[in-house]
Amino acid sequence: MKLQIAFDLTDLEKALACATQVQEHADILEIGSLLVYGHGVSAIRRFREQFPDKILIADIKLADRSNEAVDLCINAGADWVTVMAGTGRNVIHTACTTAHERGKKILLDLMDASSLGQSALDAKSLGVDALLFHKPANEDTELTLLDRWDMVRGNTSLPVFVSAPVTRENIHDIIAIKPNTIVIGSAITEAADPAAEAAYYKSIMNTP
Repeated sequence: MKLQIAFDLTDLEKALACATQVQEHADILEIGSLLVYGHGVSAIRRFREQFPDKILIADIKLADRSNEAVDLCINAGADWVTVMAGTGRNVIHTACTTAHERGKKILLDLMDASSLGQSALDAKSLGVDALLFHKPANEDTELTLLDRWDMVRGNTSLPVFVSAPVTRENIHDIIAIKPNTIVIGSAITEAADPAAEAAYYKSIMNTP
């Protein structure tokens, strides 16, 4: 099980400083959408310069102009680019084709999927490399985490990443559904000691 640390910050220098502290515990570093919105692809470029050997995901939440957008991210140093499931099938397929021609990958974000099960079922045929499933932050949601998870996991053989408002109290519940990768943001990046917090989550994930 892999740990992806998401830097959903607006301050690029702060994000880079934090990433330096936690990099040894992270399998993947995510350049969050706010960083890309605020600093453009230079945010991706800065991460690549500082972490030449790390897997980088550009969370641009792509919904249009997939050929050009994916190229921009890859040229800046991204290994993965996120595309929204709610956009058109052609946009998703073009993004995947463009990424694969460059030896890179596409992560399909299910946040706006009209049907989790259908998006999961269609993803592989469109060329998607992995799915991003969001654990609902609202405990009053109609469907439980497990119900929603089964809609995704039961309809795909692709790796599934789980993004959630992670805490020390709920991390075991997330581990229990056995995602390929767990995405953690503020629980680590806003901690008093980000390195210690990253080490804690990584150790829990690696415990049999």
